[in-house]
Amino acid sequence: MDVSTCLKSLLLAIRQYRNNRSALNASQLQKHIEVMLFSGQVLPSECLSGLMEVAGDPNASHALTGSIISLLAQFASDGEAKEALHSSYNFTSTLAAIIHCNRTTPEEPLVLQCLNVLQRLTYNVRTLPCASHIHELISFLMQHVQSSNDDIVKACLGLMANLCRHDISVQSHIKSQSNVKAFYRALINFLGHNCLTVVVFALSILSSLTLNEEVGQKLFNAKNIHQTFQLIFNITVNGDGTLTRNYAVDLLVDLLKNPKIADYLTKYKHLSVCLSEVLGLLHSKDPDTASKVMELLVSLCSVPVLRKLVCETVLRPPAPRLQPGTRKCVQARGSEPSLALVHWVTSPLDGPEQCYMQALSLLAELFEEAIDSSLCSSAQSFVELLLQEVLVLLQSPDSTEGDQLLKKHCLRAGLVSLCISSQVCSEVVLKTLELMSHLRQQMPDMETSFYRILQDQRMVTPLSLALTSNCREHVQVALRILFEAAPLPDFPSVILGDSIAANNAYRQRVGELSIRSSSASEDVSFVGKSFPIMHAEPSGSAYQSIDSLIEKLQNGAKVLHFGWHEKVKDVHMSEIIDVYEQKLSALACKESRLQDLLEAKALALSQADRLIAQYRCQRAQAEAEARKLASLLKDTERKKEDLQTELNDHLLEVERLKSDSQQLLEHNGRLQAVADQHQELKGMDTSHVWMLKELQAAHISLTQQAEGLRKTNEGLKLQQERTLAELAEKEQQIKGLKTDSCSVPGLQNNLRRQEEQIHEMEENISILRKELNKTEQARKDTSIKASSLELQKSQLEAKLEKMEEELSKHTQMIAMIHSLSSSKLKGDATANLSL
Repeated sequence: MDVSTCLKSLLLAIRQYRNNRSALNASQLQKHIEVMLFSGQVLPSECLSGLMEVAGDPNASHALTGSIISLLAQFASDGEAKEALHSSYNFTSTLAAIIHCNRTTPEEPLVLQCLNVLQRLTYNVRTLPCASHIHELISFLMQHVQSSNDDIVKACLGLMANLCRHDISVQSHIKSQSNVKAFYRALINFLGHNCLTVVVFALSILSSLTLNEEVGQKLFNAKNIHQTFQLIFNITVNGDGTLTRNYAVDLLVDLLKNPKIADYLTKYKHLSVCLSEVLGLLHSKDPDTASKVMELLVSLCSVPVLRKLVCETVLRPPAPRLQPGTRKCVQARGSEPSLALVHWVTSPLDGPEQCYMQALSLLAELFEEAIDSSLCSSAQSFVELLLQEVLVLLQSPDSTEGDQLLKKHCLRAGLVSLCISSQVCSEVVLKTLELMSHLRQQMPDMETSFYRILQDQRMVTPLSLALTSNCREHVQVALRILFEAAPLPDFPSVILGDSIAANNAYRQRVGELSIRSSSASEDVSFVGKSFPIMHAEPSGSAYQSIDSLIEKLQNGAKVLHFGWHEKVKDVHMSEIIDVYEQKLSALACKESRLQDLLEAKALALSQADRLIAQYRCQRAQAEAEARKLASLLKDTERKKEDLQTELNDHLLEVERLKSDSQQLLEHNGRLQAVADQHQELKGMDTSHVWMLKELQAAHISLTQQAEGLRKTNEGLKLQQERTLAELAEKEQQIKGLKTDSCSVPGLQNNLRRQEEQIHEMEENISILRKELNKTEQARKDTSIKASSLELQKSQLEAKLEKMEEELSKHTQMIAMIHSLSSSKLKGDATANLSL
């Protein structure tokens, strides 16, 4: 199956698994991943994204997740792929999430696999600030460094060393943990471990976290630091694997950044022996080992005393040794570290780039130290050997090579040219400054850097060489740059003038010497043509005294007189003496000119010595100021971090107070609404009380009216009864009167009048009954309303009492919170003003 088919099958399996996460699809996906593991092919972006998604699924099986991690770890073996997985695909967060999901079962093989891959992935790579689950991962590592499983302990320590190195945010997070002291004690206990890798990991973590603190000062003090140096050098030379050696070198590189520890290393009595053993590792066939050793050497060169020692160790002639079976001493040329450096400088471009880059950086440091020092003669043979090899590297590259190889070739050629020629360095500096002058308006901060470089005293040498050059283009470039630099306040114009004067004096003396030597050679050639000399004196005879020269010339004249007396009869002795007198005067003139030249050279040397002394003094001052500024910068950064942390805490406190204030304002608004409602209820209660009083008064009046109507009704009833009794009597009388015919009309009239009165009384009784019923109904309604109003009144009074209690409590709480918030806000304002 070809590569494209495998990739398509893998992508299809990923899609099927994402659509349906069944066991069958998982097994099919795992089979395709195992096929890709054995093929070793590069994965496309879509496959990587799909595999990341599947690996980050907490419901996926451990076998499938482990296969994906193995495939991605194999893919990350390349440097560019590792960087892509770390920055673009956030592989670190995925692995941290897997560890976080399985934090309760750290003995699972999947957890150990993730820890090992994370250690490889984060080596010399800074963790992204946006990476998720990093704080949970740090807590997991701090918790399990004391595990009973040695593999888990080693993986946790190695990963913690990677995360702590050069990452201030991780260091601050670890220091803020509650169990940090127990973590420090565990790391210190690991210093006595029987595994050197564990010891190096523990030292690396302690140096990252405590080097500038009290714990680190006690741990890396003058008594203990020599043992640490011996341990690091032993691991570097005799370490159990490349991994341990890499971490040991990184630890020493980090420690050398501390001026106090660098000073301790200069006083280490076994440093020369250890350095010789470390240089022996340059002959290793492993480019990673050689690159790491050269990185250590470059770091040692950052300390002036150590750079001189490294330069002496590399460039000094090898000590003679006895050849086996003989008593003759031979030179151990094969063991010279300089030859190993030449080998790594000229290594193929398709090899590790870091190797020849570190070699060129180391050569630059060595040559800078060897110039104008006693090591210059020792470096001469090495430079001759190096030039034969590196001149090949400066040739034009093959156009058929890929863009990546061409880029590497140009980069290495540029570094080589910087290493082998100071004149080239001057030209490169001037060309760079000219380019910066053209681009300073188009690029941000370019103008500031341009003017800062122009005021650097190291610009004197390139400018003086260019201004006194024979090349018109160099002079014009130097004049344009000088026109830009002259108005600057700190431009070293006096030093530039002294350097130009010294160069001009030297050129003038050399010109005079060449003119005089040419005239003297013409005189000698004229004498040689006219009168052949039997023997020639060595060139050193020009420095002998005039008397010895006259004596020798007289002897030569006698030889010429007796030898050529037969052939040259017309030549007189006086003419020969005149010729020799002219030669003597020419030699005397040459001697005086040589003396003038020596004086000029002595003057130039004195000026050079003065400039060198001035340069060294300025360099020492600059290094002291740089160290001071570095320490101040570290202190400032530390203070800045502390202040930033404090400011963040204050900002969080202010935000919390703002949220509390907002909540209080909302609660206050609700309480205000309740208060308004309370006022409304109070008003309603008042109106209800008035209504109740009115209704009570109406009820009383109606009761009185009803009582009056009842009494009236009773009176009317009595009257009605009397009337009915009278009516009955009247009827009896009528019946009696019926018999009495004489009084019938009168009785009829009386009866009629009484019936009318009875009718009127019945009507009045019906009207009174109606009014009585109405009054009784009104009384009942009024009593019902009065009872309901009394009930509402009692409920409102209870509710009012409860609301008044809550209102008083909330009023007290608001007053207390306002007092607290006002005091905190005043403190925050004071802290902000101090910041």
